Amino acid sequence: MQAQGGLTIERLCELGRVSRAGFYRHWQQQQPKEEEMELRARMQQIVLAHRGNYGYRRVSRELKDQGLVVNHKRVLRLMQEDNLLAVKRRQFVLTTDSRHDLPVYMNLAGRMQLSGIDQIWVADITYIRLREAFVYLAVVLDAFSRRVVGWKVDESLHVPLAMAALDMAIAVRKPAPGLVHHSDRGVQYASQDYVARLGEHGLVASMSRLGNPYDNASCESWMKTLKQEEIYAHRYRDRADLHAHLEEFIDHYYNRCRLHSALGYRTPEEFEQAARGRTSGGSCSSHPTCPNTSDGCVSV
Repeated sequence: MQAQGGLTIERLCELGRVSRAGFYRHWQQQQPKEEEMELRARMQQIVLAHRGNYGYRRVSRELKDQGLVVNHKRVLRLMQEDNLLAVKRRQFVLTTDSRHDLPVYMNLAGRMQLSGIDQIWVADITYIRLREAFVYLAVVLDAFSRRVVGWKVDESLHVPLAMAALDMAIAVRKPAPGLVHHSDRGVQYASQDYVARLGEHGLVASMSRLGNPYDNASCESWMKTLKQEEIYAHRYRDRADLHAHLEEFIDHYYNRCRLHSALGYRTPEEFEQAARGRTSGGSCSSHPTCPNTSDGCVSV
C-alpha cells in the first residue's frame, strides 16, 4: 500500500491513534485483493532480504514486527504458491549423481581470472510486481562483458523458467565445453533437469558459498540496475507490456547503448568487440532513444 503525503503507514496509524494490526485487519476486510498483494510483496521482500533462508515461521514473525498480524497457515500457503519456501541446504557435493537430492557445487567462479567472453556465465532470478500479479525474470549474463545473453519472464518460479533463459543463452552464444555456469544455491539451478542441461552442453556448474551475497555480485548488480532504470520507472499494463519493455531495455538499450563503468565506460557490445580485436562502429545507432554520436553513447 502506498503511503499518503510521504507518511508511512506506521506514522499514519500513530496520528490516527489506531494500531497497525487493527488497520491491516480493516484493510483486509475492505480491500482483500489489494491487501493480499501488499502481503505477498512484503513476503517477497523478506525472503529476498534473507537470501531464501527464512521459512514461514520467521517470515510470519517479521510480518508481525511490521504490524501485519497474519495467521502462519496463510503465510505458509502463500509462500507455497509463490515458491518462496526455504530449500534445505546440503554441504558441497562434487558430483552430478542423480541419487543426491539437490547437490550443491563448489564455487569455481571466485578462482578464475577472466580473459575473454564465454568463460563464466552468471545466472539469477528476481520477481517483478505487476498491478495484480507477480511475474519472475531469469537472466544469464556473461561475467566478462556484463552482457545479458539469455532471459525469460514467466508467472512460475519453477525450473522451466531458469532453463528457458539458459537455453536462450546457449542458442545465442553456442559456448564451447568447459564454460563455468555460476549461480546461487536455489532449487531451480540445483535441480536434476537444470544440471543435466548444463552437462549436455559441457557446461560446468558452480554455486555461491552459503550465505555469501558477494559471490554473485555482478548479476545482483544488474538486477539493481534493471529495477532502478526500468521497472521502477514504469507501470505495466500486463505481462505482454512488461515483456516488450524488457526486450527493449535488455536487448537494445543495456547491451548496446548503456555505458558501464566497470567496462571502462563502454557498452557490453563494444567491450566484446574490443575483446575480439574488432573496431566498434557505433553499435547502437539504430536504437531510437539512444543519443549516439561519433564519440559513442551517452553515459547514464
